[in-house]
Amino acid sequence: MVKDYDYIIVGAGSAGCVLANRLSESGEHQVLLLEAGGRDASIFIKMPTALSYPMNTEKYAWQFHSQPEAGLDGREMHCPRGKVMGGSSSINGMVYVRGHAMDYEQWRDLGLSSWGYADCLPYFRKAETWSKGGDSYRGDKGPVGTCTGNDMQLNPLYQAFIDAGQEAGYPYTADYNGYQQEGFGTMQMTVDGGVRDSTSRAHLTGLGGRRNLTILRKVQVEKVLLQSQRAVGVSFSQGGQLHTANARQEVILSAGSVGSPQLLQVSGIGDQAVLQQAGVDTVQHLPGVGKNLQDHLEVYFQYRCQQPISLNSKLDYWNMFLIGARWVLRRDGLGATNHFESCGFIRSRAGLAWPNIQYHFLPAAMRYDGQAAFDGHGYQVHVGPNKPQSRGHVHIVSPQAGDAPEILFNYISTEQDKQDWRDTIRLTREILNQPALDNFKGEEIQPGKDVHSDDAIDAWVKANVESAYHPSCTCKLGTDEDPMAVLDEQCRVRGIDNLRVVDSSIFPTIPNGNLNAPTIMVAEKAADMILGKPPQKDEAASYWLDEQWQTRQRQGQAQRPMLDASVAKS
Repeated sequence: MVKDYDYIIVGAGSAGCVLANRLSESGEHQVLLLEAGGRDASIFIKMPTALSYPMNTEKYAWQFHSQPEAGLDGREMHCPRGKVMGGSSSINGMVYVRGHAMDYEQWRDLGLSSWGYADCLPYFRKAETWSKGGDSYRGDKGPVGTCTGNDMQLNPLYQAFIDAGQEAGYPYTADYNGYQQEGFGTMQMTVDGGVRDSTSRAHLTGLGGRRNLTILRKVQVEKVLLQSQRAVGVSFSQGGQLHTANARQEVILSAGSVGSPQLLQVSGIGDQAVLQQAGVDTVQHLPGVGKNLQDHLEVYFQYRCQQPISLNSKLDYWNMFLIGARWVLRRDGLGATNHFESCGFIRSRAGLAWPNIQYHFLPAAMRYDGQAAFDGHGYQVHVGPNKPQSRGHVHIVSPQAGDAPEILFNYISTEQDKQDWRDTIRLTREILNQPALDNFKGEEIQPGKDVHSDDAIDAWVKANVESAYHPSCTCKLGTDEDPMAVLDEQCRVRGIDNLRVVDSSIFPTIPNGNLNAPTIMVAEKAADMILGKPPQKDEAASYWLDEQWQTRQRQGQAQRPMLDASVAKS
């Protein structure tokens, strides 16, 4: 089978679904969307509380693993990536964090003049319908529904955590996706009407009648077809048959931070040494393809709860049935939330302009697979530094796109990354020992009271840290002067005409937060680029920074004694 289209999009994930909608909505262009997975119709995808199921199921996610990580004592880390309509937006934790304004100012300062905060904010607004209404920061007419879950009404521990952060000297933020990220407040999620609002649901539901949009599922894209340094189509297999699709205008890779560099490499675009080792002829030597890999790590800081109010009592089969039944009938209650309903963003030391540590609070003590961490009641925060210095890679090991690539993150490979973790553990313990939690706080389960010195913290982190599942930056944007830049400012692959990458792999540096929101923004912005529309810009965009960030770690630090004297090192 050979067919012609104007645009071919590889990957129906957080970016690909956005592009498929935007590029086809005028009716002028024939668009083909190719997805390796199947439909996203499962109740386990739609029900927010069931988030651990699709992430750990081969039917819905590529179950990648890293190489042994030297910085983690040789542990191989799980790296699931969405393989279903909606991609990772259908398997993720639904946490909606845009990142800090300074993340995008950082991109601009790298020479990417059209990627500053003023350039990105309009596309964040365009992407969403915020349940509390639109304003100069929030959208109210976009496809993706965002909300605060149950507004913390179902458990007093949420507010206690926010209060504890303020007692420790940090500010309150009414909307961390608005003017001020730094501080403690309610967390937001991509849930609409009690249902996960993946980009598939938000952008493609109801488009079955759009005759210029073709969607093919359960497809393995084999490579990008190139002629004289120009992308002309893709080859793909479906149902045991090999097919070709031709692109009259562009091929767009939206296969994610693992899939997109992998497809470039098997197509002959990448570091010549890597391609040669894998048995692939080089068409375009781009040494940055697959390099610059970044991720967020997190640990679970867990305490026993002295009051029987945590979600640990809801983890038996009978309660899970009741929660599920209520959700099926009413789309509300505990089934309609990811349970991360309060959060915090702080700076670990003076001299940082914007936060580098993120907290997700959970009124339960459990593992990411949904199983209880111990008997009885408890609560935990997921916490980790969000601006790592460590860089890794994604390299193909064969010419076959279906073969898992070599993934190595090089986690915690710099001294600053190690120090950031020590600061994180000490600052977190201080926050969780504030008076607001005294009526609830029992024994510290982990790390445990003996994990105190630098050496003890280093050892515990190595043994217990987990990926937050935010691989990114492997096909980064960059200027002509950057030899590792894979893409130009318009997301075009350097040296190859009619080929772009649009997904989280294009980030030059990882944002401070979960990656779904910035990936959706990137796709909204790139759609205007591809269609030749004038870029949107908000010249009045402003944001909050602590006016004394150069000299203080938090607002209340000078007045409040430290719980742990070693925190002063930060």
